[in-house]
Amino acid sequence: MEAKRMAGSVNKVILVGNLGRDPEVRNTQSGAKLVNLTVATSDTWTDRTTGERRERTEWHRVVIFNERTADVAERFLRKGRKVYLEGELQTRKWTDQQGMERYTTEVVISRFRGDLVLLDSQRSGGDSFGGGPSQGGYSDQQAPARNNTGGSSGAPQRSSGGGGGWDAPADNSLDDEIPF
Repeated sequence: MEAKRMAGSVNKVILVGNLGRDPEVRNTQSGAKLVNLTVATSDTWTDRTTGERRERTEWHRVVIFNERTADVAERFLRKGRKVYLEGELQTRKWTDQQGMERYTTEVVISRFRGDLVLLDSQRSGGDSFGGGPSQGGYSDQQAPARNNTGGSSGAPQRSSGGGGGWDAPADNSLDDEIPF
């Protein structure tokens, strides 16, 4: 029996946090849309010596290169919204106005990898806008074909199908707000 070889490394980031500001939408020179987000994740604990409640917040830069996910982010994301996202860490080098080389590390949702899920959707939560091949686009928690209980468990809500497309309701009624 031959042993399988594993990949030498994995670059995957999963964040659940709140948007620090509205998305910044820009177009590249080739006309492709990209969206910059700032996501805050917080950790709270009680200090053992003083008994005081402590909190630490980390800020994460996120860049969306997936066209559909960028469209959805532009339409639905606003400051304060809670999101689940998956991406990769990428560091880029740039030169500031004084000629100094700088480095910025970002979570990147690329064209074919990554995921973005709204956890506190205005329509009762769980809208998924995946960029990865298994997510295949838009899923809505309110669609009858969804495989969930409708409650907010804190876990991202995903499509239950696996055909690369979105899950159509069993009664063939379609939502008017499909973003593509």
